[in-house]
Amino acid sequence: MTISTTTKQTFRISRAKDARFVQDGLRPFFSYRDLGISEATQGRYHAHVIRAEQLGEKGTGRHLHRLDFQMVYILRGWVTFEYEGQGDVRLEAGDCVLQPPEIRHELTSFSADLEMLEITSPAEFETVDAPRGA
Repeated sequence: MTISTTTKQTFRISRAKDARFVQDGLRPFFSYRDLGISEATQGRYHAHVIRAEQLGEKGTGRHLHRLDFQMVYILRGWVTFEYEGQGDVRLEAGDCVLQPPEIRHELTSFSADLEMLEITSPAEFETVDAPRGA
């Protein structure tokens, strides 16, 4: 196996005792803890912990993300997604899902204690509404 050395990465630690969750992410009913991976990888990757702050009344709406990689790991609680071609999928603590690029999906429900780790590449990407039949 060959390891690429063309992209510089910096050493990074994100300590739990210094964790700061902020509500400046994609969804207003979640707060986000940036783990510093984007800065350390010059934007090639992003990792954050997402925490439920209030129960969403409508879910996220059907959408897709234009990216190369998206993985979600459930740390606590549960969440239900509806994925195109897969139907409703309930994920619980310890479950992991790889969402292929541009898969149409919707977060439809989640527990009040939900916490999940999300890793994406690249760090910044476009989210596009993708209603059924569009």
